[in-house]
Amino acid sequence: MMGGGAPPLFPPPSQQHQHYLDMDANAQPAQLVLGRELASPPADGISNLRFSNYSDHLLVSSWDAKVRLYDASANVLMGQFSHRAPVLDCCFHDDSSCFTASADHSVCRYDFNTGGEDTLGTHDAPVRCVEYSHATAYGSRFLVIEEVVGHVVTGSWDKTVRCWDPRGGTGVGTYPQPERVYSMSLVGHRLVVATAGRHITVYDLRLMQRPEQTRESSLKYQTRCCGLVGYALSSVEGRIAMEFFDMSEAGQAKKYAFKCHRKSEAGRDTVYPVNAIAFHPIYGTFATGGCDGYVNIWDGNNKKRLYQYSRYPSSVASLSFSRDGRLLAIASSYTFEA
Repeated sequence: MMGGGAPPLFPPPSQQHQHYLDMDANAQPAQLVLGRELASPPADGISNLRFSNYSDHLLVSSWDAKVRLYDASANVLMGQFSHRAPVLDCCFHDDSSCFTASADHSVCRYDFNTGGEDTLGTHDAPVRCVEYSHATAYGSRFLVIEEVVGHVVTGSWDKTVRCWDPRGGTGVGTYPQPERVYSMSLVGHRLVVATAGRHITVYDLRLMQRPEQTRESSLKYQTRCCGLVGYALSSVEGRIAMEFFDMSEAGQAKKYAFKCHRKSEAGRDTVYPVNAIAFHPIYGTFATGGCDGYVNIWDGNNKKRLYQYSRYPSSVASLSFSRDGRLLAIASSYTFEA
């Protein structure tokens, strides 16, 4: 969506599907088909999906105000949790519980085993992103030993990033952003926040009071998604930018951008937003998904596309690799582009 505001709360339910694909590292392009559709998919647009770090469990959030847990290998819906408003993001806490970000401004935790639910806190506007760090150190100036506990991070359209201690559901800190938060990505202690206005802020979770870096996206139009290895940014104009944290002249000389998810007919280009980026956990290659309905696999080091999957029936809204890189979950879903 070019204007940068919130999408409508009740979009038409057109062709929402959710698939996972068996990713064989030796597969040839002709073998790459649409994959197997999971049973009991959401009834409305899919906002995000994520594989567990411990199993083939798959967490899915959607605009039908529900978050669902699947066993992707067995193709079984294990459970679901209903909210009062659309769920804009989700992430795992452990293999059977999750955190959610909702359009009703709330940040919740849900345990699929016990049915237990609690609210960590709220923002002043819809919560767009939620991430969980499995090992964030909290220390004391009186103690040498640090306690290692989890850390929940949320980003909202209220122009803040907030951190929460999941042990007591208390706020750890609020960190103002230059604009509305559109995307976040977290690996280890490093957090990248992408906002409206093409602003990018990089944090170390152990020192959130002062950003490591603040910069402007090298892409000319609104940021749609960010993903971390170095880090990659996607935009609504059908481009990907590969960025590097090293701010030296040599480090910044490595960054580049390229066009993707475009169609040329009769000398005229049609440009599609790039909605999703997912890095393979072993090989470092990455997948992108766009409003053209295609998923592309890229070799960032050699700057080339490795292959393209067959076209899906609607936009690709989200992507996630399983912990061993064997499976790729693909959300083929309405994404408010029309």
